[in-house]
Amino acid sequence: MSRNDDTTVRFSGLKSGRYSYDFELGKDFFERFENEELCDGKVKIAAVLEKTERVMMFEFELSGEVTTTCDRCLGEVKIPIEGHESLNVRMSDTETSDDENVAILPEGAFEIDLAQWLYEYVAVRIPMQHVHPEGECDSEVTRYITESEGEKVEDEVDPRWEALKKLK
Repeated sequence: MSRNDDTTVRFSGLKSGRYSYDFELGKDFFERFENEELCDGKVKIAAVLEKTERVMMFEFELSGEVTTTCDRCLGEVKIPIEGHESLNVRMSDTETSDDENVAILPEGAFEIDLAQWLYEYVAVRIPMQHVHPEGECDSEVTRYITESEGEKVEDEVDPRWEALKKLK
């Protein structure tokens, strides 16, 4: 992925202390990741960076909504997003980490692109099943679904069950 100026934090030259950043993720941001399930949205992220000599700690507050496809009617559905995340950033040329809340940057790094982390923080908040609230799905599509489900029930009766019904 290329450099993302809108999600890059330059920490070189910052003294130890707390710094605030605001990010707004929109359609352009989500389209970079080429995920059909998460293609649009408007999410605001308030970030606080606490910087020390060797470690940086980011705290993120997320709020907004994303647009995805309804599993029932295939129309667009808006899913509210809220939450809190944290990310520890350490500088090391040799250390690695499997912890998803820890980022290791090389010693000479002067900035960090948070795009991938921000995307993942939003993506994990999308429920497994995304559907419109009851009654808000496309009525044309839901009518077709209920009609075809009714036909399947009548057509797909197992002949063994029919034989058992005759025994009554």
